[in-house]
Amino acid sequence: MVCPLSKMYTLGSDFIPAPNHAGGLRYHGMSPVLSQLYDDGLMEAVSVTQTSVFEAAEMFARVEGILPAPESSHAIRVAIDEALKCKETGEEKNIVFGLTGTGYFDLVAYEKYHDGKMDDYIPTDEELAAYRAKLPQV
Repeated sequence: MVCPLSKMYTLGSDFIPAPNHAGGLRYHGMSPVLSQLYDDGLMEAVSVTQTSVFEAAEMFARVEGILPAPESSHAIRVAIDEALKCKETGEEKNIVFGLTGTGYFDLVAYEKYHDGKMDDYIPTDEELAAYRAKLPQV
C-alpha cells in the first residue's frame, strides 16, 4: 500500500482474485493509460470465460503454429468473437490484438483445460461491489 499514486480503475489493493488460472492474471488495478482510454470512451472492456480463452488459444495454435500465452489468449478470444460477428453481419473491420508471449510456461494450465479441471468462476456483482465500497472517494 505504498506506491506512486496513479489514476486508474481499481478494485483496491486488498482485492483477492479467485484461486483459478485467470485469477492469477488479475491485478487489482488497470494500467493508467488503458484506464484513461476507457474513461475517454476510446476502448471498451470485455470479459470472457477462461475456458473459452484456452479454446481460442488452441485454435490459434493450430492455425498459426504458436502456442500463445494465456494473457494474449484473452485478446485472441475477443478478436475471434469480433471476426465472427463481422462474418455474420457482413461488416468489414480491421481487428488488431497483441500477442505478448508463448504459453510454454503455462502447459499445466493447458493440461487442466484438456482434463476438464478448469472452471469459469466469475466474481458476482455483489463481490465486486464489496471491494469498490472500500475504495476512497477521489
